Amino acid sequence: MWKPDRGSDKPLYAQIADDLARRISSGEFPPGSRLPSERSLAELLGVNRSTVVLAFGELRAAGIVESRTGSGTRVSRGGWGAAPKQTPNWSRYAEDGGFLPNLPLMRRIREALSRHPSLIDFASGELSADLAPAAEIAALLREQDDIAYLGYDNPQGHMPLREALASYLARYRGIRTTASSVLITSGSQQSLFLIAQCLLAPGDAVAVEDPSYCRSLPMFQSAGLRVFRLPVDEHGARPDDLRALRKKHRVKMVFLNPNYQNPTGTVLAAERRKELLETASGLGLPIVEDDPFSLTAFGERPPEPLKAMDEDGSVLYIGSFSKIAASGLRIGWMVAPNAIVERLADARQQMDFGLSVIPQRIVARFLESPYFRPHLERLRTELQFKRDLLIDALRKELPDQVEFAVPRGGLHLWCRLRHAVQDGKLLDEAIRRGTVFVPGSVYGSAPGFVRFTYARPRAEDIGPGVAAFAEALRALERGPGGP
Repeated sequence: MWKPDRGSDKPLYAQIADDLARRISSGEFPPGSRLPSERSLAELLGVNRSTVVLAFGELRAAGIVESRTGSGTRVSRGGWGAAPKQTPNWSRYAEDGGFLPNLPLMRRIREALSRHPSLIDFASGELSADLAPAAEIAALLREQDDIAYLGYDNPQGHMPLREALASYLARYRGIRTTASSVLITSGSQQSLFLIAQCLLAPGDAVAVEDPSYCRSLPMFQSAGLRVFRLPVDEHGARPDDLRALRKKHRVKMVFLNPNYQNPTGTVLAAERRKELLETASGLGLPIVEDDPFSLTAFGERPPEPLKAMDEDGSVLYIGSFSKIAASGLRIGWMVAPNAIVERLADARQQMDFGLSVIPQRIVARFLESPYFRPHLERLRTELQFKRDLLIDALRKELPDQVEFAVPRGGLHLWCRLRHAVQDGKLLDEAIRRGTVFVPGSVYGSAPGFVRFTYARPRAEDIGPGVAAFAEALRALERGPGGP
C-alpha cells in the first residue's frame, strides 16, 4: 500500500494530492465517486488530518474534486479532463447489486485489521501461523515431483483428494462414504453459498441456529431466503423448536453446527441428536451439518457427527481444512447424494472450472501422510493452552463483568457482559486500545455478548489483548466525563 515518503523534499500534502489524482485518473475513483473521509485517510496514511485537508484543498483548487457539507468529498463529474462525461455511475452499481455486502461491523473489523496489522486479533476465525503445519506442508511441496498436467481438473474435485477424504471421514469421523459422493469446495462458506444458490429458491424458508455464524453471512438474504431463528441453549438446538418452525413457516432446510458451535462453543446433546434426526426424517427435511471443529476436542473423544448417525440420507455434511490445518489452502468438502453433488459440481464449473489442483494434491498427501495425526495432537494441546490463557486473563481483568461456559473444543469463547454496552462503541474503543473482537450481535444475539477467538492471537498477546479490551469496556461503563 502506498505511503507518503517522509524523506522527500516534496511536502506530504502534495504527495498525497498527487497520489489521489493518479488514482482518480486511472479510474479507481471515477467521476462522482466519494473519496475516503479526511479522518480515515489520515489514519490510513499515518499523517495528521490537517495534512489531508491541505491535500484535498489542492485537488479542489485544480477542479478535480468538490466538497459539500454532509456529503464528503467527491470526484468532480467533468471539466478537468480525467474521464468522459458519460462515465458509468459505478457507485450506484456497487450499491444496487443483488449480492449484499458484509455486515457493517464485520466490514469495520476487516478495515481495522487491514489498516493496523499490529492489532491483537481475537476476531479472525482461523489458526495463528504457529499452529499451522507449515514445516509439514513445505516437506510435501518438496516432494511434488510428478506434476504432469496443470489443466482444468474435475469440477467435483481432484479424485485422489476425494479418495483421501473418504478414508479420512471413515477413520476420524465415522462417516462411510465414497469419492463419488464428495464435492471439493474452497471452504465451508462456499459450500453454504452453493447450497443457498442452487438447492433453494427465493422465498424459501430456512431454519438457522440463533446465535450462529450463518447469521453473519448475508448470502442467505442475497439468495432471497426467509431466515428463521432456531434458538440454541447450553445443550444446542431443541427439536421442539424445529418442529414448530416447520409447522408455522414450512421451513425447507435447517442449518446446524452441532459440535463446538460457532460462536457459543456448545455441543448438541446426544438425546437431541437422535430426536433431531428422527424429526428431519419424518418431515423429509434436509439438515446441513457444518462440522469444522470436531477434531479440536480437548481431552475427550470428538463428538460424533450427525452424518455418522444418519440412516435415512437426511444430512448434507460439510467440513473444512481451514480450522484444523491451514485456511490459506482453501480446501473444504461436502458429502451429499450423487444428484446433489452433480448439481453443485455443474454450478462450480460455471463459476470457476474448479479449484487449483496443486493445493488439492497437497491436502490429499497430508491426510495420508505420517504428519497428520501428530499435527492434530499438537494442535489440540496448543489450542487448549491458548483457551486457558484467555480464561485466566478474563478472570484476572474482568472478574465481575463477564460470564462464560468453558468450551471443550473449537476456536472460540462466547462471553456475556453483565452490563450491556453498545456493540459498535465497544468495538471502536477496543480498536483504539489495540485489540479487536467480534460483537455478538453479528451472530444474531442480543447486545451484550462478544466472541473471542483464542486460536488467532499469539500466546504472548492474549493477556495484553484482554487487558486492552477490559480498558475499553470500563471506559464505556464510566461514560463521557467519567473518572
